[in-house]
Amino acid sequence: MADSGFVFPSNLRVLEEEATEENHLVVQNPVNVSSLRASELEEFVKGVSFDLSDKELFCIEEQDVFDRVYSLVRDFSSLPPLCKYNLVESLRSNFSVLLPNVDSLSRMSQDNHHHDDAAPLLDRLNSHRNAFKIYTFFLVNVVLDEESKTGAAVNSKVTTTTTRKKNLINAWNWESQRGRILNLIANSLEINLTLLFGSSSLDENYLSFVAKNAFSMFENATLLKDPDTKDALCRIIGACATKWQYIAQCCASIMHLIHRYDFVVIPFAEAVSLAEKKYADGTLATSLTREIGRTNPKSYVKDTVGAENVGRFLVELADRMPKLITTNVGLLIPHFGGDSYKIRNALVGVLGKLIAKAFKDIEGEMSSKSVRLRTKQAMLEILLERCRDVSAYTRSRVLQVWGELCEEHSISIGLWNEVADVAAGRLEDKSAIVRKYALNLLIMMLQHNPFGPQLRITSFETTLEQYKKKLNELEPDNQSDNVIDGASSDNDTIEQQDSLTDSQIEENVQKDITVPDVGNSEQTRALVASLEAGLRFSKCVSATMPTLLQLMASSSATDVENTIHLLMRCKQFQIDGAEACLRKMLPLVFSQDKSIYEAVENAFITIYIRKSPAETAKCLLNLAIDSNIGDQAALEHVVGALVSKGDISTNIISALWDFFCFNVSGTTAEQSRGALSVLCMAAKSSSGVLTSHIQDIIDIGFGRWAKVDPLLARTACIALQRLSEEDKKKLLLNNGSRIFSILESLVTGFWLPDNIWYAAADRAICAIYTIHPTPETLAADLIKKSFGNVFNFSGGDDDIENGNTILASVQIQKQRAVRERQASDDQNGQVDEASKDNSINAELGLAASEDAKLDMLSERAEKEIVSGDSSEKNLIGQVADFLSKLCRNFSLMQKYPELQASAMLALCRLMIVDANYCSANLQLLFTVVESSPSETVRSNCTIALGDLAVRFPNLLEPWTENMYTRLRDSSVSVRKNAVLVLSHLILNDMMKVKGHINEMAIRVEDDDERISNLVKLFFHELSKKGSNPIYNLLPDILGKLCNQNLERESFYNIMQFLIGSIKKDKQMEALVEKLCNRFSGVTDVRQWEYMSYCLSQLTFTEKGMKKLIDLFKTYEHALSEDSVMDHFKNIINKGKKFAKPELKVCIEEFEEKLNKFHLDKKDQEETARNAQLHQQKVDCLETVLAAENSGESEITEDNEDGDSENDREGESENVGEADSSVKRMTESRNNKSRSKLVKTEQHSDVSSEVTESDPDGVEVQSPKVDIKGTAKSRGRKTILKDKTINTPATVSNNLRSTRRSNRIK
Repeated sequence: MADSGFVFPSNLRVLEEEATEENHLVVQNPVNVSSLRASELEEFVKGVSFDLSDKELFCIEEQDVFDRVYSLVRDFSSLPPLCKYNLVESLRSNFSVLLPNVDSLSRMSQDNHHHDDAAPLLDRLNSHRNAFKIYTFFLVNVVLDEESKTGAAVNSKVTTTTTRKKNLINAWNWESQRGRILNLIANSLEINLTLLFGSSSLDENYLSFVAKNAFSMFENATLLKDPDTKDALCRIIGACATKWQYIAQCCASIMHLIHRYDFVVIPFAEAVSLAEKKYADGTLATSLTREIGRTNPKSYVKDTVGAENVGRFLVELADRMPKLITTNVGLLIPHFGGDSYKIRNALVGVLGKLIAKAFKDIEGEMSSKSVRLRTKQAMLEILLERCRDVSAYTRSRVLQVWGELCEEHSISIGLWNEVADVAAGRLEDKSAIVRKYALNLLIMMLQHNPFGPQLRITSFETTLEQYKKKLNELEPDNQSDNVIDGASSDNDTIEQQDSLTDSQIEENVQKDITVPDVGNSEQTRALVASLEAGLRFSKCVSATMPTLLQLMASSSATDVENTIHLLMRCKQFQIDGAEACLRKMLPLVFSQDKSIYEAVENAFITIYIRKSPAETAKCLLNLAIDSNIGDQAALEHVVGALVSKGDISTNIISALWDFFCFNVSGTTAEQSRGALSVLCMAAKSSSGVLTSHIQDIIDIGFGRWAKVDPLLARTACIALQRLSEEDKKKLLLNNGSRIFSILESLVTGFWLPDNIWYAAADRAICAIYTIHPTPETLAADLIKKSFGNVFNFSGGDDDIENGNTILASVQIQKQRAVRERQASDDQNGQVDEASKDNSINAELGLAASEDAKLDMLSERAEKEIVSGDSSEKNLIGQVADFLSKLCRNFSLMQKYPELQASAMLALCRLMIVDANYCSANLQLLFTVVESSPSETVRSNCTIALGDLAVRFPNLLEPWTENMYTRLRDSSVSVRKNAVLVLSHLILNDMMKVKGHINEMAIRVEDDDERISNLVKLFFHELSKKGSNPIYNLLPDILGKLCNQNLERESFYNIMQFLIGSIKKDKQMEALVEKLCNRFSGVTDVRQWEYMSYCLSQLTFTEKGMKKLIDLFKTYEHALSEDSVMDHFKNIINKGKKFAKPELKVCIEEFEEKLNKFHLDKKDQEETARNAQLHQQKVDCLETVLAAENSGESEITEDNEDGDSENDREGESENVGEADSSVKRMTESRNNKSRSKLVKTEQHSDVSSEVTESDPDGVEVQSPKVDIKGTAKSRGRKTILKDKTINTPATVSNNLRSTRRSNRIK
């Protein structure tokens, strides 16, 4: 046995080098294993395995055995699988036997502690220590070597192998061997090694070697997927760091790997948690927490991956060791002030875990209990504060954590309403992800609320009032207003509130019951506080209904889905207003988003279908009764889909028939009509629904109940239209004459109210055309009968109105019948030939000609409806001429507005049929739509224009501007219809987006909120088409809006919305160039400001910022304005946030350039203004002197003294006016200089000196006047017309001095 000691080398091959010290064990005679033949190698491995198993455990120290084992480990990757297996098993089995010997050696050392002869024991300790190190070293290197080669082997292709090789490979299961080896090394670290290494701290080289290689294995994600390997590595790290105090190095390695790899986060958290539990020592967790807390928050801003991994690690630690992290959470709180939202998100998650888990068992002394309660309260306050975080991700994470706390029942009643208020407020957050988690939080709070299953406000108010009275009876001395508030933060009150079970509160909130006695006054007070909290919560959720309605119209699918889920939960808990809001979701069934449609359908089934058949039928008929036209269309879509899927069963259909036939007691005519409406909806998907009750439809729908509810007759007409072909034939055979007489009386009779007759007559005519074999004959009789009285001059305006309505309905049905008949004939006649001739026609190009022929025939048939095919017109054509003349009689139309409404409606329907008729009356239509005083007429005509634009786009194209003019109508309904019509035409590519789209953009700021929302929805949908047309339209819209008299705020809102719909970076960059170029040639300051604002609203990229800098020359002239400069400063501030260092330098230089140019421009403008003021003064002086020269010719000397006094008085007035004018001009120059030099032309012969200011601030002038060649007659009189000339003060003084000089001379 060798006396040399083993020292861990830096790597395996260092052992082949010569020993630096005498007693170090190194390799002396390595064997080249790769040169051995297979049989020799097998024998060599067997020999090594035999020595290791036959000799003592310490034989590994023998030089020969050591050299041979080293040789095999060095070339381990080249060994056959069987040799690998034998070697690993020998080393592992010896090491596993060595570990118990180390324990027994420790006990032996304790027994022989007092013996004098300790030499044998020391020898055994050295042998055990060397063997321990060597086995550890070789086994770890085997793992490292095999793992380094495994990755390459996995990707290599498997060549043809023999059965023997496959068996050998199967014999070598490396994954299981790896787990055994690493677990054995972990076991070796967990035994008592103090005696073996001679101190409580192990050999530094040994710990460094084991820990270093263990951390290197953590870098392999594949290793961590194996549970045995991962557990072993976690045990190794925990033992090194915690048991053997290898803290600093382990912390550094853990933090390094966490920053680099995301897959190590959970394994390291498990390792730290396992170490704390196993050794009852949280030093490692505390050290890591302190290390994270000491890190500069700014470092996490750049290292986003590291920040995310560190945050996940903290959350995992808080989840596994909540109490330990609670004591160190103060080290992490400062990071809430950092710029990394990922760290803030993690800290929010940490606080959530701590609140949920660290304070469940609050026991011990009152002092420690109060400290822990204060700590929990502080954490809750931080979470509430973080709901207003600047980052949307952090706000959403806070709401998510609140939801988790609610699910864990960790929110007290005292804090419940504060959280609910926060969640309700976040529903209006600008970020969709925040709104999503706010909705989820409210759903969770409703689901886990402590107030009961019914949250009606009236129930709470009633019960609360009764318990307040009972509390007053128990405490007669106290006033009712001293009852504590439900949101009180008093700990005792919170505990009493929390002690009340849900069943108690549920029992107490029931309405109209005698309140039970809950105990003494303290318990009653706590219950009152709970009821007040419940009432506040119910009101809070109920107040969100308007916001939820807005969210259902959101462009975000998650908003809509979660809003529907919340409303369903609200209805379940009977929140006020929830059911009304749920009805508003029906139009969403037409959404193109599949998830939204499925959410609406599932909600509909849950709320209305999953009940008993009678209840379901009643719910459906009530929906049909209360719905408007849009909701009925949506309801019909849903009912049809559910009937097709079988969700609406035959039992529900039978229950609906019971309501229609009055088989259910208490059924009203309105409910009967609602049931028939739902049955008609179901018949659209399954026509057999109506088969068995045709006679009931006729008897009830057109019988006496129709007079009770006139709309029942209209619904019965719809039911007749929905009959199957077989049922229609049966109806004609059995009740044909009766049903047609009923329909005729419905159209031409007067037993229906006027407001219902129009819709009923239209449906009756539809029914005639659906079931009558020759509907034209009956329709002609109806028209003749309705217009007979009119043409015989025996009818009134009501007859004309009814005739117009019947005419319009008939021609529409006739057009539809022509098309359907043509389509059916074409289909029946060409089905047989299509299969034979399609391929030939396609090759010869005849298919297109056949389509053209069919179109021509279709147009010809439609023309015959109005114009006819000859000079002799048909019935509708003759009435059409009368109708056109009637609509042109404006005086009559203004006298009878209802007549105008029906006449224009009939005219529009006739125009839709015939192109010539449309062209002849198009100008009339636009005249009426612009000048008619009736709002109804203008709305109807606006809608008709949309139909005409679809039918005859070429005819309507020149009138496009007039169609956009309807957006400026004074009527809200006209503007709304204009928005809907134009939106439909543009979005369906039926109208090109032309230069009038700015009119639509102005409606973004419409006074009516619904119109504004419709326009925003239009632009949102428009932005989805192609490459976003708004990008191309934006410059034109900007130019048009700049020239309109819009308020600044309205312009800003419009452009901000439009620019926000552009998402692509390339389009943003192109807009930078387009907007900058628009500055060229523009001199209007207002347009400068608007264009610079639009620039500031763009999302700048690096390329866009460079373009802005390069195009400086285009907008430099506009930088003199402060408002323009402010917008450019906003652009610079936005650019600095995303700019890289190189670009940031360019932006800073650009900022300096802007500021310098702005100041220079301001100085230039100031100089120009000063020069202008100076020129004004000079011009004024010239004017005065010219007046003086012209006035001297009229001077007389007779009344010199008297006139001089008058002149002085007149001059004093002018001096006052001139002084005020000069003062205003002087003040506008910012009081720069109070001394001016006034220059004059040479011919004026007048000069003035510098005006100086005396100490009192009064201007003093010393003019010198020298007049040459002037007549010196003292008998003349000077007259100045000072009433029309404002003479400056200096000129007035000069004039007075001149006169004095003349008199002296």
